[in-house]
Amino acid sequence: MNDNVFRAAQTGLLAAAALLGVYFGLLTLVSGGAFTREQFALFWPYIVALAAGFGVQVGLFVYLRRLLSSAKAHGKVVAVSGTASTAAMMSCCTHYLANALPIVGAAGLVTLPTQYQVELFWVGLAFNAAGVAYIGRKVAAAAKEHARCTVPA
Repeated sequence: MNDNVFRAAQTGLLAAAALLGVYFGLLTLVSGGAFTREQFALFWPYIVALAAGFGVQVGLFVYLRRLLSSAKAHGKVVAVSGTASTAAMMSCCTHYLANALPIVGAAGLVTLPTQYQVELFWVGLAFNAAGVAYIGRKVAAAAKEHARCTVPA
C-alpha cells in the first residue's frame, strides 16, 4: 500500500471515529450514558453506516488532495454530507433537549426530528452516498490522468 493510500485510509478512519465521538459525546451530555447506549443499540446500523460513509468521503478527499495538491471545491461536498450525517445522528436525541430547553420544546421544534428520525438517517445516508460517488468519480478521473502522465522507469 503506497503512502497516499495509507494516509487517506488512516485519516478516513480518524474522521469516522471523530464523528462517532461527537455522537456519543453530545448524546451522553444531553441524556446520559444509559440512554446513549440504548439509542446506539436501537440505531447502530444507521449510526455506524453514517460514520463509515463520512470516513470514506474524508479518505477519498485526502487521497484526491494529495494526488492533485489542490481540491477546494471537493471539500465542500465533504462538509455538506458530513453535516447531514451529524444532523441525522443527532436527530435521535434532539427531542430530549425539551427537558433542558422548555422554550425549544414549546416551539415544537424538537418534535419534528423525533417524528422523522429514521427518515433523517436515510437522508444522511443518501448524502453520504452522493458524496462518495462524487468524490469517487473525481478520484478515478484524477488517478487516470495521473497514470497517463507518469512515465514508467
